[in-house]
Amino acid sequence: MKIVAAEFVQSAVSPHGFPPPFLPEVAFAGKSNVGKSSLINALLGRKGLVKTSATPGKTQSVNFFRINDAFQLVDLPGYGFAKVPRAVQGRWEALVSGYLGDRPTLRGVVVILDIRRDPGDLDRQMQAWLDAAGLEALYVANKADKLSRGQVRPRLALLARALALPAPPLACSAQSGLGKADIWRVLDAWLRPAGRAADPAQGGAPGRRRHPASAQPRS
Repeated sequence: MKIVAAEFVQSAVSPHGFPPPFLPEVAFAGKSNVGKSSLINALLGRKGLVKTSATPGKTQSVNFFRINDAFQLVDLPGYGFAKVPRAVQGRWEALVSGYLGDRPTLRGVVVILDIRRDPGDLDRQMQAWLDAAGLEALYVANKADKLSRGQVRPRLALLARALALPAPPLACSAQSGLGKADIWRVLDAWLRPAGRAADPAQGGAPGRRRHPASAQPRS
């Protein structure tokens, strides 16, 4: 996808602050230190559109960006930073679960993992929320540039086993651009108008999972 316009719309610290659901949306989620903001900026070709913080866990709002006047990219607050008080974690849970569970224009969620780190309880909680909401999810393993080529495949296989994914996550890097085209291929499919056929030559997407709407969050 060619990005010709990308602009910040608004931030919300409660579901009441979400903009009216109008354009289709794709959301990005992940731990506070997985490089989420940098990856979004790399995908959009904008260095400073999504602000990065020197203090992981500081951003506790849902941020909306309008792309090409055609869809909205939604940056969910990072999770899993130990220094965040429990009260703040509770607000994060209510905010994110409220967005994921009641956003009719949400087409799918990109879940960003750190390829060097094993998934934690909050990664599994995010997965459970996506299961319960019946949402499309693309799991990507960022910071692949930090590993040697021979280390990447075993780490992807380990992440897939840990989260019971049908296929390994997609290796990507905000720094090198690895995986950008593959991520956009999935987002394009999510955002394609209903009834428009997909290109059969593209095949399936690594790390992509359709979550059944009947699934229940795990404790």
